[in-house]
Amino acid sequence: MHLTLSQFNQAYERRFPTCHLIPMFVDSEVLEETESEDGSIHQIQRRCKLDVDAPRLLKRIAGVDYVYFSQENTLNKRERTLHIESHNETFSNRVIIHELCSYSAHPENEDWTCFEQSASLDIKSFFGFESTVEKMAMKQYASSIKKKQTERWQDYLNLGKEIIEFYLNQLEEEGISHVPRWTPSLDAPSSSSVTTKPVCATPKLLHLELPVTPATENQTGTPDDKLDADYIKRYLGDLTPLQESCLIRLRQWLQESHKGKIPKDEHILRFLRARDFNMEKAREILCQSLTWRKQHQVDYLLETWTSPQVLSDYYTGGWHHHDKEGRPLYILRLGQMDTKGLVRALGEESLLRHVLSINEEGLRRCEENTKVFGRPISCWTCLVDLEGLNMRHLWRPGVKALLRIIEVVEANYPETLGRLLILRAPRVFPVLWTLVSPFIDENTRKKFLIYAGNDYQGPGGLLDYIDKEVIPDFLGGECMCEVPEGGLVPKSLYRTAEELENEDISLWTETIYQSASVFKGAPHEVVIEIIDASSVITWDFDVCKGDVVFHLYHSKRAPQTPRKDPLVGQHSSITTPGGNNVQLIDKSWTLGLDYSMVESPLICKEGESVQGSHVTRWPGFYILQWKFHTMPGSASTNLPRVDDVLASLQVSSHKCKVMYYTEVIGSEDFRGSMTSLESSHSGFSQLSHATSSSNHSQSSSMISR
Repeated sequence: MHLTLSQFNQAYERRFPTCHLIPMFVDSEVLEETESEDGSIHQIQRRCKLDVDAPRLLKRIAGVDYVYFSQENTLNKRERTLHIESHNETFSNRVIIHELCSYSAHPENEDWTCFEQSASLDIKSFFGFESTVEKMAMKQYASSIKKKQTERWQDYLNLGKEIIEFYLNQLEEEGISHVPRWTPSLDAPSSSSVTTKPVCATPKLLHLELPVTPATENQTGTPDDKLDADYIKRYLGDLTPLQESCLIRLRQWLQESHKGKIPKDEHILRFLRARDFNMEKAREILCQSLTWRKQHQVDYLLETWTSPQVLSDYYTGGWHHHDKEGRPLYILRLGQMDTKGLVRALGEESLLRHVLSINEEGLRRCEENTKVFGRPISCWTCLVDLEGLNMRHLWRPGVKALLRIIEVVEANYPETLGRLLILRAPRVFPVLWTLVSPFIDENTRKKFLIYAGNDYQGPGGLLDYIDKEVIPDFLGGECMCEVPEGGLVPKSLYRTAEELENEDISLWTETIYQSASVFKGAPHEVVIEIIDASSVITWDFDVCKGDVVFHLYHSKRAPQTPRKDPLVGQHSSITTPGGNNVQLIDKSWTLGLDYSMVESPLICKEGESVQGSHVTRWPGFYILQWKFHTMPGSASTNLPRVDDVLASLQVSSHKCKVMYYTEVIGSEDFRGSMTSLESSHSGFSQLSHATSSSNHSQSSSMISR
């Protein structure tokens, strides 16, 4: 069976908008379709949605389930050629994929079709998985080529015999068995005067119309209907006529519905861009943001907000010159910041207001730089240095405060982040990325550039985006940076939950933390059942009184609830004025036989905060244990456990108190490398100069004093 180019094109177009014979091809939409006046040239531009056969973990790290490709097809009926050019839109700043397919009529037999194909893959960076992505792409492409060869792809034009035959049968069922060759009409214009005209509007743009009054519809040529070209170039940047129309219509609607002050065009444009110029969606989020700004008096925040001294001393962020494109540059030394100390000393609301003031200052600086550089600057660049990042930064209330801040900023300051440079990302970074990435918009995630170690000093690094003269000194540059160096917030500045509550500020610690008492001879134990062997157990606890030893055990057997004792009730829940005490490991169990130690014991002193994690290797029951720490040389007791507890209740020196929180991250939700996290267990304490850990501990726990 041989196919003419016309027959092939008819069958080829049948595979859109989706094709059930190609499972990875999920959907597509026509962005633009044009045709020459004589009908000889037909162009279609599509956006295709693909479900790439990639490992689930890799998809979770990237934060996407589908990838999008742009495809442009040009059919020249006069020359009898079809050119199909494709390139990726998803992660185009990290990976460049380009494919070109050319079909043409055979010069000696027009019933035959010739086919040529070329493709290129350039991986700049991909979250540290460059080699994995390259191997995966080459494997899929090679298998695709092999399949086409076995199916005589020279005859069946790169689509597979069964796909072509399927759509040819459809055409025959509809009575189309022959497609005649194109011939120009007698009154058609010459090929030298060929022009194009749109024959199909973009589906996305069908929703961009807003109701307007008849008077507005009849006005043409006025400044309200068309923005001045010089004004657009100077303050707004490149806009298509349709985008310009969207801006005008949304501004008119705001003038009619919001009597009084309305945002500047630059601000309105940010919301339109955030929703791909979908008027309805942009109008909805903009109105919500305007209501929020009015309710909280955000317009006056820079004049009314005074940063507390503890923020000035310990918040490791600040503005620092501008990048090569003239964008204001904000530097955040997150790895040196004591997030837990700031939350405990200030509360969530104060941190949120401080971050909002930073964003308001960023908007002001964008306006200033627009005037200085003579071109539109609507966003800023953020440089985040993660040197020193460790498990302390994963303190759960701090992470929750961060997630709320991200949520507020995403909703009210869209398209203000031009680029985010993340430098010196340590091995613990995947854990933080797992927690925060679901709350970050996909368009924002595309602006993230992540560098591990000293990679930022090489090609494609910091010098590509920031002038050498303004690179901060702590990154190897010569420019002195006035951003505070941070350090641990003194615990004397901590405030209780009651103090913060009196100021209408509530800490989340009350809702997620539990308190427990630890006695000499009566440890406190928590059991976690693990079904998936690749889960991550995380813990965060404060030693409020006394010294304890922290253990992590594993058992295939479920701990049995101790029988009820008439003297103290059930051992599994001994309630004391200082908290609960739960004992799960039965005295008859033998270490190494009934249960095993999976983390080395960690001695924790009074006043210390401990954060850590463990990647589970086996399913079963994991027991976290806090045990009374006996000083060397102390005689051990042989009293039964119950007697020890009763004795401890009368001896305050034999009592310790801890506040703890535990959480399990399932493998299906983890956005990091299990191997890299596990291999870093003995290195967390070296990630920050501000922290230290016990020399005897080889676990992933990190202690902060």
